[in-house]
Amino acid sequence: MKTDWFLIINPTSGNGKSHKIWKQISNELNTQNIQFSFAFTKYATHEIELVKNAIKNGFTKIISVGGDGTLHHIVNGIMSQKFVETNTIQLAVIPIGTGNDWVKTYNIPAKIEKSILILKKEKSVLQDIGKLETENNTVTYFNNVSGIGYDGYVVSKLKKLKRFGGIAYLLSGLVGLLLYKPVNFIIEINGKKLQEKCLMVIFGICKFSGGGMQFTKDINPSDGLFDITIVKNLTLLDMILNLPKLYNGNIVNHKKVTTYKTNSLKVTPISKTEKPFIQADGELIDSGSVTVSIKEKAIQFIVS
Repeated sequence: MKTDWFLIINPTSGNGKSHKIWKQISNELNTQNIQFSFAFTKYATHEIELVKNAIKNGFTKIISVGGDGTLHHIVNGIMSQKFVETNTIQLAVIPIGTGNDWVKTYNIPAKIEKSILILKKEKSVLQDIGKLETENNTVTYFNNVSGIGYDGYVVSKLKKLKRFGGIAYLLSGLVGLLLYKPVNFIIEINGKKLQEKCLMVIFGICKFSGGGMQFTKDINPSDGLFDITIVKNLTLLDMILNLPKLYNGNIVNHKKVTTYKTNSLKVTPISKTEKPFIQADGELIDSGSVTVSIKEKAIQFIVS
């Protein structure tokens, strides 16, 4: 196995920010005497192919240079490769993206020099990874937060607003409340079937999503359990009046919100004609029903 790092850089992250500051990143790695190889992504989801090839060639230390989407695709490459056990892989992040939500759970700074010092120390946690299986037989893994319903709808509309940075999530979310209608779901959780008309169902491993919002409660990324949040019919007025609670985490205490802990669940829209969107780590995955399971302590993430 190789002892140097393999960097995967998404040149479009942060509206092209990664490409512009690559020289600064490579210079800092050299200054810190960190041995590395690298590759730039050339198309959407190229990270999956790049990380599989890197692992095949003996790399077990990977660095994601980009945002949450870049990290998401790298995680999917790690989880779907067959060359080594996933928990032998070390994965670090130099965060350069729009939302950068996953790094907030671990207080990984955006400043390049500081994030590189963190990876040099190689302090790691074995974190759980979620697995989504949809009615269309697609399989996707996620490392942060996933959901079905309104949050998937927001992600589907987000591309045009991403140039506005982190506030894009909030803008898209508020506009979406005027157009999106709650869906009747059957939610199978902890041996029970719940029938709920709700805005969205969130399944979280980590704490932040949607540009710094907090829809999960009492998270522990390595406990083998999802934090489930069922958001019922929150209106636009509800959202505006409770805006601070979206960011400080107190929204989970709202009377229209319920939370659970579980290691698996299934969410199915009651109407066969309704196909609510499914998102994972801010990436649009599929639509319709979804079965969710957890892979305990699946990847070694480098943290501060």
